[in-house]
Amino acid sequence: MNIKILSGGAANGLVTALSPAFKAATGFGIEGDYGAVGGMYDRVGAGESVDLIILTERMIFSLKNGGHVVANGLIGLGKVVTGLAVRSGLPIPDIRDGEALRDVLLKADSIYLPDYVKSTAGVHFASVLRKLGIFDLVEKKLKTFPNGQTAMAAMAKSGDKNPIGCTQITEILNTPGVVYAADLPQDYGLSTIYTAAQSSRSLQPDAVQALISLLTANENIEIRKKAGFLV
Repeated sequence: MNIKILSGGAANGLVTALSPAFKAATGFGIEGDYGAVGGMYDRVGAGESVDLIILTERMIFSLKNGGHVVANGLIGLGKVVTGLAVRSGLPIPDIRDGEALRDVLLKADSIYLPDYVKSTAGVHFASVLRKLGIFDLVEKKLKTFPNGQTAMAAMAKSGDKNPIGCTQITEILNTPGVVYAADLPQDYGLSTIYTAAQSSRSLQPDAVQALISLLTANENIEIRKKAGFLV
């Protein structure tokens, strides 16, 4: 049997890392669906059957108010920063401040990012481009994908000479072929708290609570950190 997860892409690596331990402890597998948080939020709100939901803290509290998650089952996983990535083997650019970031983005021949309408990192990065005054200048170079990990995987396989990517650190660390370059500079950064919650529609509440306990257990702090969570 499986439990079903709807989650932002940020939690993919963490859940995957702990899936074998969860299977061994409970006998349950995990059917994970990871994507832009806005899309996942909409699916839960529309009544999709799911056991566990991992989204931003703000979204989880909104779902709680709507009766979609169990009120006493909300547990934070940690903070996730949004940062920049390069394809493995390419030099790490200097991204010390806003001017350096602007220069790197203008020189890139392609910019990989998640959906900038519904994903946490994509929405934020689009706002950074506008704040830097270069959105219109780089718009044709933007290559968007349903989530950050898909974007990073595409960048890893691309033949672009000088690509740059932006998404949450968890999705960068979980993708072979890309390297984390730097956090977004001060005044342009984003740190997002992710929270796990049991769906009010879950038919496997004990298994869900077992997985939440595993994801947040003190003995797994180093696994969370390795996956990119600040705890």
